[in-house]
Amino acid sequence: MSEPGRRRIVSSRHLAQGEGWETSEFEFGMIIAYNAFSRWMQRCMAAAGMPELSSLEILVLHNTNHRAREKRLADIAFLLNIEDTHTINYALRKLLKLDLLTSRKRGKEVFYLTSEKGRDLCERYRIIRQQCLLEAMPQNGVSGDELSKFGAILRSMSGQYDQASRAASSL
Repeated sequence: MSEPGRRRIVSSRHLAQGEGWETSEFEFGMIIAYNAFSRWMQRCMAAAGMPELSSLEILVLHNTNHRAREKRLADIAFLLNIEDTHTINYALRKLLKLDLLTSRKRGKEVFYLTSEKGRDLCERYRIIRQQCLLEAMPQNGVSGDELSKFGAILRSMSGQYDQASRAASSL
């Protein structure tokens, strides 16, 4: 039960009635965080020199750059937990057109890797992220260990939402 006098901060009051109202508060926090994170990624990438990339394209670029290993579309979709592979395919095509990625076909599979231009862009993004975001983090009073725990909670909750979406699909 909620603490007496505590306001429920939710986006949809009709979803915050009765048991489990805290889930609505959590969901509203995720909505706000997702939109702030998307805006941040785009502004950071613009500062790094590529303002035309969407948040999904930025995620695909960073994922493809991860560990300097070739990735297939299916690998990227799986890691980012994106079901609509056509959106990733569109992002890959745009990143190829901008010379941020290279591709190589082996059999029926296409493998993607960041180009030198893509790696340089990711490095500029990393430096701006360090200056604008990470250097300000100690001021928010949240430790690195706490951030790591939040990440684990979010990954766990994504599993709950995935299971609920499968259940809803069977109704």
